[in-house]
Amino acid sequence: MPRGPLIDRRALGLLAAFGVFGTFWGGWSALLPEIKDVVDASDSVFGLALLGVGVGAFPAMLMMGPIYDRFGQRTVPPLLILFALTTLIPGLVDSAPLLFGSLIFLGAMSGMLDISVNAATTDWEAATGRRLMNLAHAVFSGFFLLASVSVGLARRADAGHMLILSCLALIVSLAAPLNRASRAEFRPKRERLRLRFEPWFLILGGLCGLGFVIEGGIESWSAVHLERTLGAGPAIGGLGPGLFAAAMVSGRTIAHIFGARVSDRRILVIGGSVTATGLMIAALGPSIPWALTGFVLAGLGSAVVAPTLFGLAGRSASEAARGSAVGTVTTVAYLGFLLGPPIVGVISGASSLRFGFGFLAVASLSLVALSGLIKSRVPATA
Repeated sequence: MPRGPLIDRRALGLLAAFGVFGTFWGGWSALLPEIKDVVDASDSVFGLALLGVGVGAFPAMLMMGPIYDRFGQRTVPPLLILFALTTLIPGLVDSAPLLFGSLIFLGAMSGMLDISVNAATTDWEAATGRRLMNLAHAVFSGFFLLASVSVGLARRADAGHMLILSCLALIVSLAAPLNRASRAEFRPKRERLRLRFEPWFLILGGLCGLGFVIEGGIESWSAVHLERTLGAGPAIGGLGPGLFAAAMVSGRTIAHIFGARVSDRRILVIGGSVTATGLMIAALGPSIPWALTGFVLAGLGSAVVAPTLFGLAGRSASEAARGSAVGTVTTVAYLGFLLGPPIVGVISGASSLRFGFGFLAVASLSLVALSGLIKSRVPATA
């Protein structure tokens, strides 16, 4: 039974944390061309340097789960400050090796903050009986899109990369005081720090990873498909990932409004089905409008996968193990972001991008079929 207001002070703080998190990564994505010029690296070397984010994030996410189980939401404000500080480091380097090293630290702080805010959101859901995860991820996606456009305009106005990174760091830090927990919300947890790899959470991580394979594949290859397969210009090509991101904001907002009335399994079935439909339209569509329509549908459908599974992981765990549960699911799932783009690339290289998106459509249908694994799970009480 839902308890308390729809959105309270604690929820607003968490939404702010998701917002500034999305703000940085959206701004960072638009700043990458300038960072590449600063370090003076080739495409291949720069791509390898960017792997530093993943190298730092994956072990940090595993480590953060047990830390959150011990200290709870008190971890959010200091992690926001530490993340804000580490966002400045990549702007201080002038070579690819140093960029790789700086991104290890940035990735570690990003991974720890990711686990902390997601686990804190599931704590709020368990305490209030309400849903927040889809709205939180919609805020992330919305601010990601807004920041990417804003930084692009700032670069056009000749703003330097350190000025932009400093502004982004300041914005991130503003969310820290909004997440200060009251003394009544401090719940000391005395359990020994330990990792948890229960099969249930590995299953949820695998399902979420499948969703991330789809999401990462579309983000990386939609513009290429529009330009190379359908002959679009760069401006139209950019609409592929742009409309996909905008559709994800809409999909998560819709899921937040109606999600409490629908089971997690049904949300995944609907989301996977809509995604598969959109990807088939994008793969088989004979013209640019058809492909763009497909990417919008795919964005609406795939948007609900990660928030639904993160929320389910938190609600399925006891309060003492919630951080580790979210950490396990997130760490396994984010492998999908690494695997999705190269898988589509390999398939496309052997055939065409139409077959690459066809593969993602099959993956979406697989997600629909595998969602039956969660139908009999009874969430744990806090």
